[in-house]
Amino acid sequence: MPMPDLEIDRVSKRYGQVTALDNVSFEVRGGELFGFVGSNGAGKTTTMRIALGVLAADAGEVRFGGQPITPETRSRIGYMPEERGLYPKMKVLDQLVYLAELHGLSTNAAHKSAENWITRLGLAERRLDEVQKLSLGNQQRVQLAAALVHGPAMLVLDEPFSGLDPLAVDVMSDVLRDQAAAGVPVVFSSHQLDLVERLCDRIGIIRSGRMVACGTVDELTAEAGTQLVVSAPNAPAGWAKEIPGVRIINEEPSRTVLALEPDVDDQVVLNAALASGPVREFSRRRPSLAEVFRTTVSGGNT
Repeated sequence: MPMPDLEIDRVSKRYGQVTALDNVSFEVRGGELFGFVGSNGAGKTTTMRIALGVLAADAGEVRFGGQPITPETRSRIGYMPEERGLYPKMKVLDQLVYLAELHGLSTNAAHKSAENWITRLGLAERRLDEVQKLSLGNQQRVQLAAALVHGPAMLVLDEPFSGLDPLAVDVMSDVLRDQAAAGVPVVFSSHQLDLVERLCDRIGIIRSGRMVACGTVDELTAEAGTQLVVSAPNAPAGWAKEIPGVRIINEEPSRTVLALEPDVDDQVVLNAALASGPVREFSRRRPSLAEVFRTTVSGGNT
């Protein structure tokens, strides 16, 4: 059964004259993987800390299951900070048991859960090592285990895939999918947009403290409009820049990707390409999430 939803409702936060968050709203549904993306300094970490109750919002409210976040609610959240939040000289097993007990598990239950996540995340051979002696990737695995060891009702993860090799990315992806399949609302930030596109049910894009887009990958890419891929080997550089309603997304020798406004006739583009010589490819496509992101965070300018 899905857990309750996490709701961020018109949250604002200022630091002196700087507006870190401006009326930010979105929800993460029970059983959903929600990707939260934006440039550095856009407000992702501030939003997550307010959701956890670590920071107080100047306006707005965070709710879980329709109720404001309380200390009891916070104890049910699994949080993974971008900066390592581990005790470097503690052994992996001891640390996870300690953190599980802090969240209210009995010693026996804490040991059982810690051993389970150590095995699941491929840390069995490192279970008695001090955290500071682990590679950065293995420290990241321990950090995820620390977020999961108490059986959280909600997961808030800040850059969980940072520093991981491809195999570790696959392991962590499977864990997050399993958590969502168990009904847990999962929100995570990441700069790895191909991974976000592949993994997430919905995605929110924040720019300069404001939510500027939110939806499924299909919704976000459909809203970005039509793109054309044109291969015209003899066309000069910038051949399409004077066509009204057409913007060059990417230009390589003999191949150009164009964004068209809704009222632009693609035959006009084809005729312009044919004027330079033969056209080897002329096809429509949807943009990738990375392309949507670049356009969105730049305000429509590339």
